[in-house]
Amino acid sequence: MAPTDIVEPPEQDLADPGEPAVSRMPPRWLLGAALVLLGAGAILVSTAYDRGPAASRLGANAPVNAGAGNQLDISAHNSPSLVRSPVDAKLLVVANRIETPRYSCALHVSRDAGASWSQTPIPLPAGEEPKCYAPDVAFGADGTLYMTFVTLHGTGNVPHAVWLTSSQDGGRTLGTPTKVLPELAFQVRLVADPAKAGRLYVTWLQASDVGLFRFSETGNPIRAIRSDDGGRTWTRRTRVSSPARGRVVAPVPALGPGGDLYVLYLDLGDDRLDYDGVHQGRGGPPYEGRFSLVLARSRDQAATWQESVVDTKIVPTQRFIAFIPPLPALAVDQHSGRLYAAFEDGRDGDPDVMLWTLGPRDARWSGPRRVNDTPQGDGRAQYRPQLSVGPGGRLDVVYYDRRRDPRNRRNEVSLQSSFDDGRSFSPSIALSDRSFDSQIGQGYERGMPEFGNRLASLSTKDRMLAVWTDTRNSVQVSGKQDLMHAIAVFSDPPRLGAFPRALLRYGGLLLLLLGLALVVPAVAAAHPLTRARAGLPAVAAAVRRRRGS
Repeated sequence: MAPTDIVEPPEQDLADPGEPAVSRMPPRWLLGAALVLLGAGAILVSTAYDRGPAASRLGANAPVNAGAGNQLDISAHNSPSLVRSPVDAKLLVVANRIETPRYSCALHVSRDAGASWSQTPIPLPAGEEPKCYAPDVAFGADGTLYMTFVTLHGTGNVPHAVWLTSSQDGGRTLGTPTKVLPELAFQVRLVADPAKAGRLYVTWLQASDVGLFRFSETGNPIRAIRSDDGGRTWTRRTRVSSPARGRVVAPVPALGPGGDLYVLYLDLGDDRLDYDGVHQGRGGPPYEGRFSLVLARSRDQAATWQESVVDTKIVPTQRFIAFIPPLPALAVDQHSGRLYAAFEDGRDGDPDVMLWTLGPRDARWSGPRRVNDTPQGDGRAQYRPQLSVGPGGRLDVVYYDRRRDPRNRRNEVSLQSSFDDGRSFSPSIALSDRSFDSQIGQGYERGMPEFGNRLASLSTKDRMLAVWTDTRNSVQVSGKQDLMHAIAVFSDPPRLGAFPRALLRYGGLLLLLLGLALVVPAVAAAHPLTRARAGLPAVAAAVRRRRGS
């Protein structure tokens, strides 16, 4: 055979490279593809029934305070708290502090589930300056409404005393206030036992001395007291925070299903910038160290306390005045006893809403889990989370959200919900129907506008009501802040029993695997390279025969 002779492979052994591989596949490929599609569809249908109810905003936002639409009313309403009567589901009460034009507080009452609101006058104690401030509210188990507030004193507006008043007529009128605590009680919060009428708890930060924008000394403790008779008498004060923690702020109390009292607070560590007022009330970069989030628990009605560390690596996101710090959020599932804690955290490069959970049998907290569904590190803030748990265990997280503003200035209010104990969250929905300027508030001229240290939310079986600070009706020079509210409704998805859902899921998985078992070999066998490799022995044999001849 001449060296230039070319041996052609047998025609039946090498396929035409231009011929589509699919056309050469055996019929079992079609069966396999059908099984794959059928199995994937069954699995997809089964997962659709795992989703929780879909949330949507009900109507437009509506104001809570009466002067919201009046441009001549420049009151700055912020930091709302929201409660619902246990004996009348339509009776809602909101209390909030007022920053300007003078320090004050307000109480708003709705008897139609938030459709309309009226303001109740707050009686001031005799002999006190007319400066009601930092109110909080709670309903007792018998429907009695309780309200605490602080009276301020002097040109420095230092807390002079803490007072308690109550209402037996659903907030139409308030009784004569009685003194609960003496001077220098900050960040006072009130909680009522939902199972025992007349049992109240008050938590606060007790200072020894203060200066301009600062606590003069470290070691100021968080304390608690209890009343079993509606505030007529109180137990001795107990220390909630550990003496080893020198700079603690922002106590937030909550009651568990067995009557256990929880208090979540911040340990600022070595943060002299905020606690010691080194920033002198002016804006700038936040403290560069780390905060700790700590939970204290009492199983004996605030007599003794045990400490649980939630997280020691909280990255601060802003400067603040230590007297009115941003508050973490705490909620308890009253059915399961699961605890939820949330706070804003900058560990991913900008403020995000982070969540931690602790089950009733867990030894350690899990988390943090990033709640907001925004691109990580996008430079836009999600902050000031508020938590509430519905009767069915649904966890609702409400927070300020600047995702739509590249300048990271204009706020919206967003809601996300979890139906699996905080492991995952539904896509966010906007509760606010307009954005609003977050830089309007007292202190804006110093670069630290006071926008309030909390939002408020209330969850029922199929609804969630949120109240927040809003500046849509304001300009920076007026400093006007209003309270707006929105209602989200949850529509139930189609239901499917556990057995049909499992049949769809596992049957679909079986069909998917069987289909792949048929498709993969068929695709591999039909690939040109595979067929070429299969034809090589025939080519070699043909070459050997030609050479032998």
